[in-house]
Amino acid sequence: MSSPSIVIEPLLQRGKLYWQVRMGRRSLIFQQEQAARAFAAQLHMRHLWLQQGASPDD
Repeated sequence: MSSPSIVIEPLLQRGKLYWQVRMGRRSLIFQQEQAARAFAAQLHMRHLWLQQGASPDD
């Protein structure tokens, strides 16, 4: 299973700066960059954890 790309990018809507976290076709928008980065880190760790659980143990 390949690791999906998790992307954080700035998004300007109605004159306000938001932060979008994307993984594939799915995305979430945050008002604070720190919240977006924390979510992306948790998402990445969760995906790694799920990958390890799916791997057969030796």
